[in-house]
Amino acid sequence: MCGIAGFISLNEQTLGNGQKVLKCMGELLAHRGPDGEGTWTDQAGKVGLAHRRLSIIDLSAAGAQPMKGRDGTIISLNGEIYNYLELQKSLSGNWDFSSESDTETVLAAYDKYGEDCVDHLRGMFSFAVWDERKKRLFCARDRFGIKPFYYVVVDGVFYFASEAKALLPVLPDIETDPEAMAEYLTFNFVIGENTLFKGIKQLLPGHGLIIEGGELRIRRYWDVNYQVDWDHGQEWFQERLRSLLDDSIDVHLRSDVPVGAYLSGGIDSSLMAILAADKDSQNREAFHGRFLEYPGYDESNYAQMASDQIGGNLNLIDITHKDFEENLRKVIYHLDYPVAGPGSFPQFMVSKFAAEKVKVVLGGQGGDEIFGGYARYLLAYFEQCINAAIDGTYKDGNFVVTIESIVPNLGILREYKPMMREFWREGLFGNLEDRYFRLVDRSSDMYKEIDWAELDKGRVFESFREIFLNKSNVRKGAYFDHMTHFDFKTLLPALLQVEDRMSMAHGLESRVPLLDHGLVECIATASAEVKFSGGNMKHLIKKSYEDILPEGIVNRRDKMGFPVPLKEWLGNELKGLVEGVFDGMKQRNRPYINSDEVLANFQSAGRFSRKVWSLLSLEIWHQTFHDRSSYYKSLIQ
Repeated sequence: MCGIAGFISLNEQTLGNGQKVLKCMGELLAHRGPDGEGTWTDQAGKVGLAHRRLSIIDLSAAGAQPMKGRDGTIISLNGEIYNYLELQKSLSGNWDFSSESDTETVLAAYDKYGEDCVDHLRGMFSFAVWDERKKRLFCARDRFGIKPFYYVVVDGVFYFASEAKALLPVLPDIETDPEAMAEYLTFNFVIGENTLFKGIKQLLPGHGLIIEGGELRIRRYWDVNYQVDWDHGQEWFQERLRSLLDDSIDVHLRSDVPVGAYLSGGIDSSLMAILAADKDSQNREAFHGRFLEYPGYDESNYAQMASDQIGGNLNLIDITHKDFEENLRKVIYHLDYPVAGPGSFPQFMVSKFAAEKVKVVLGGQGGDEIFGGYARYLLAYFEQCINAAIDGTYKDGNFVVTIESIVPNLGILREYKPMMREFWREGLFGNLEDRYFRLVDRSSDMYKEIDWAELDKGRVFESFREIFLNKSNVRKGAYFDHMTHFDFKTLLPALLQVEDRMSMAHGLESRVPLLDHGLVECIATASAEVKFSGGNMKHLIKKSYEDILPEGIVNRRDKMGFPVPLKEWLGNELKGLVEGVFDGMKQRNRPYINSDEVLANFQSAGRFSRKVWSLLSLEIWHQTFHDRSSYYKSLIQ
């Protein structure tokens, strides 16, 4: 787990300040790798790599990067290759290993398989390999986007880095991308390769990037397929899930340093902690953040249930409004640009707390998207069941959960009445894509605050529609799969951005065993009847592990997803803070934002205050980066 950066000239011109640029980018990534640093440039000064090291596997100097291979290959890697031991064994006849590092296995795999080496890698990674023989730069990102990879082309030079902030010094100006802004204001995240920084793109999950002969090409090497396996039922998938997750936990525990666990109080994180502790009694340090200032936001009793189950030590941190005030700007800085909801703040605090004791933690990220854990799935699917009952389409394979079976589980929607009112505002039924877009559109209550005339909301919908209705890997009419597929491709990478940045801000490695590609590939083929039986969210994983998960966690119906008492804080302790930030927005006349309306309406936000958070973090982002453009330029002058 580390930070990587580098450059390559696309026009064969020497980069005169290459070493300075590498050093600058490395310093901006220093928090990702406090254990070591290194740089490399070719003799001509046309290619350069930088690395900041967080030592997890092979702590010796032999694991230092950039790491040289044979025949002029050299690599800078961020992440973990969990099957490195198996790769070492299979490649040993073709490669003389000089370290115990997982990084060297990527060099060996590239030597044998070339660009196809990614097909043999199991883990979370982003990397760049310079091949001197072919004068080729090969970069790749893991299948799910667990590890980041950003790039930009400026004046004929391709630059890349683990975080977008490390690319800001090479930009001629720090500007906002209007297409990305429209996506962010709609979803609270960007759904494509663009970022909020104009010109800076991200390499999408499951893609490789090749630069050769001054030309850049990108190819997808992996995708998830939702073609249903009708030959196997629930019991088979339960057994398969237990086998695959057991194996995933095994490899995710490979480390030369202790491994702890996040415990949010939900099913996914609890299960990861329980399974890890069962593998190794040393893995019993767990970490949880709680809010005690206002009732209804404390989930520590559920985290304690899981900790008691493993006989572990639950490390608790009490998070207050003062912590929010002191760390808000740090959170936005480390995020690079605003994304998702206010859960990034408590994750920042818990990661900081955990980093005092361990260097690696396990988390449950991915469970909601894989197994169907969002309340909106239940609401949308309920409507489709009504439709299927009327039209008599139960038996076509697409609506396999009946309306009668789903009704007993609707009580969970009690906390989501505003979402329900918005969803049914224009009546029942309609196109699948129109209906789900309404559920995921976070901008419906921001029509006054946002100048939509300057943004292309129509293009946002078309981008959404292209992903949602992708028929190459989701069958027509399979509504549950369309929903989970969209969130898997868009929301999950956004949440992984939070996971990566908030942990790496403190030099902490976060691992996500549920995002093992063999496991994901298998569960994607399970029918809605298996994953969503009776409208019971996350039915498959609950049923598979009901024998080891605490009953109170399996049956809880109040999981909120790391909620923050923002509404209460904003109306009381932090009212002045927010007013000050929004007043700054007004003074600077930000594009696309009607600051008068923002100031007038921020206290009318709902319980979890997503609107306020999205606008608040957007303004702090402007202040942190745009208003300091001259500072970033000065770093390489």
